[in-house]
Parts: sequence; C-alpha cells; structure tokens
Amino acid sequence: MKRAGNLWEEVSSFANLLGAAEAAAAGKKNRPDVAWFLMETEGELLRLRRELRDGSYTPGPYRTFAIVDPKPRLISAAPFRDRVVHHALTRVLEPVFEPRFSRHSFACRKGMGSHAALDVARAGAARFPYVLKCDVRKYFATIDHAILLEQLERVIQCRPTLDLAARIVGASGPQEEYVRYFEGDDLFTPYARRRGLPLGNQTSQFFANVYLNGMDQMADRELRPRLYARYVDDFVLFDDSKARLGEMRARLTDTLAGLRLEMHAGKSRVYRCADGVTFLGWQLFPGRTRLIRGNVTRFGRRLRWMGRAHERGELTFGQVTERVRAWIGHAAFGDTWVLRERMLGGTAFQLGTPYKRARGLVLEQYNEPARGLSQPQ
Repeated sequence: MKRAGNLWEEVSSFANLLGAAEAAAAGKKNRPDVAWFLMETEGELLRLRRELRDGSYTPGPYRTFAIVDPKPRLISAAPFRDRVVHHALTRVLEPVFEPRFSRHSFACRKGMGSHAALDVARAGAARFPYVLKCDVRKYFATIDHAILLEQLERVIQCRPTLDLAARIVGASGPQEEYVRYFEGDDLFTPYARRRGLPLGNQTSQFFANVYLNGMDQMADRELRPRLYARYVDDFVLFDDSKARLGEMRARLTDTLAGLRLEMHAGKSRVYRCADGVTFLGWQLFPGRTRLIRGNVTRFGRRLRWMGRAHERGELTFGQVTERVRAWIGHAAFGDTWVLRERMLGGTAFQLGTPYKRARGLVLEQYNEPARGLSQPQ
C-alpha cells in the first residue's frame, strides 16, 4: 500500500478536535479537570488548534502512580487537554492503519475486542491438540521509541503528523526500570535508547498494535498456525503438531528480539489443550471455559467494598448495579452459571444497614441467567 500523506489539516481541524474531546470525556465528565475543559470547550479547542498549527504545542506533565491489582503496574495519567490531542491523532491514523493490521489482532479495534479473541481461542482449544501460549515481558515499558517511529514513517509521509506522534511518544512519563541487552548492543545501549509507553493513553493502545503488526504478518504468512489470536502482548497459536509449535516459538523469539522485546519465559510455552490454557483471564479447555481464580477473588473483594460503600451512602444502588452488570457481562462468556449464582444469589444492599448476603432475598433479577442483587425496601 502507498504511504498516506496530507493528514495534518484533518488532524488539527476544529471538527476533529471537538470529536476527540467528546471521545476523551466519555464516562469522565464529572471529573473536575474534564468538567472545566468542557465548560470552556470552544476556547480551549481553538487554543489547542493554534498551538498544533504553529508548532508550539507541548504535552504537559504526567501524573504517575502505582497500582497492585491484579499485579504491580506503573500508571501515567496525561492531562485532559493532552488526552484530547491523543484522540485527535488516533482518529485520523486508525483508518490509515486498519487495512494494514492483521485480522488476528483483536485489541482496541472496532468490531474486535477481548471476547472476539477468546472466541477464536476457544474454538482452537476445541479443535486442536496443542497451543503455544506467548506473553511479552513488560511490553508497554519496553516498546522502543526509535523503532516505533520508524514503523510509523513506513506508512505515514505527513511530516507534521509524524512530528506530533514523536512529541507524544517522547513525552512519555517514566516507566518501570528494566534493562535487557540484545545482539549488537554495547554496555550503554539499553540506557541510551528511549523506551516505554504509558499505560492507559489512547495513543499507547494504538501504537501497541502498530508495534507488533509486523509479527502478526509474519505469523500469518510464514508460520501459518492452524489458528492465531493476539490481544495486545498476549497471543496464542494452535496446531496439530507440538514440534511445529516449538519451531514457531523460536521464530517468534527472534522476531521479538528484533523489536527489542523479550518473550516471558515462564508464561510462554506449548501446552496440551486438554490440560487447559490461560488466555485473557480465562482457562480454556476443549468444550469448557472457566474464569481464573484471581478474577473471582478480585470481584469478591470489589463486591464487599461496594457493599460497604453503599451502606455509607457513597455508592448508589444504580452505580452498584452498573458495575455488577459489567462483571456479569464478562463472566457470562464462559461456563459460570453456578459461579454467578454462588457469588450473587441473594446478595442484598441496603442504605444504612450492614452489607449482608441474604440467601433467598432476591427482589431484582438480571437478564443474564444468574440471580441479581437485591435492594430491600
């Protein structure tokens, strides 16, 4: 395909920035910084447009904090006006890259998603005896800036658009410390090369797909497993031959090394599908799909927290319902009828009354085939 040019007018247009602001604010309009920006939408967008077009736009500082659930991660939150710019860029670049992406890449793409990836993996577990499960070690923290920008330049020939992408990538906050040497490196190479994208940025999710697209294409055209699915840095390859999957693992390891990435040794190996394979929080068996224990444990903790918050009046019953419905929508993907009844059957929330599990007290039932939360009158 030809490289795409003349994108800057669209990227920096008021209409695109307005659409980007609406997308960035979705679900966050009650946050003070978002609410303030939306109160001054026209003026703020005109100022952003002027800064982008005269080259004076500079990303603001990230707010960095750590989370530990489900595992330790460093999160860098960009200022809201920068998130508007991130959306403005990806709204234009995504349609350019979409035809170039593999149909086996499922993360952060319209019509795709985690359940679509799981559908492929579940079909693979039912049809084939072996699966190669792969995971990239500290993926976002180790994405190499120079390699990423080179990949963008192979597709985009609009210099202002590339400069904006480089400015966003270069402004990434501090990432986890992780030093890894690759072939040809000297002692200082890992420290001299800029790396890492902040988790949560709209641009980071898009760039993550760009960065591994070459690997997807190699898997599709050269490795040719019977089934393949990738969701960000988590991917599975199914085949009839254990030996062939071992060869594929070696090829994938070399391909990732060329991107200055490392496969997670403890999580990347060939499994018998009959023994089960973990993918995107599920354990897949031929004909059976189970939530992993950690997901159930975390939801149990959240359910207890929501009960206490509702008791204190900090969460409305509607907010509790919305959050629990979201988990049910995810859990209903697998064979979890008994689990959902055990977790939610007769769960009661009452303002001012200690949270309790009242067996048999069910006054509202969800559409999903599992009992819902009750709110006593």
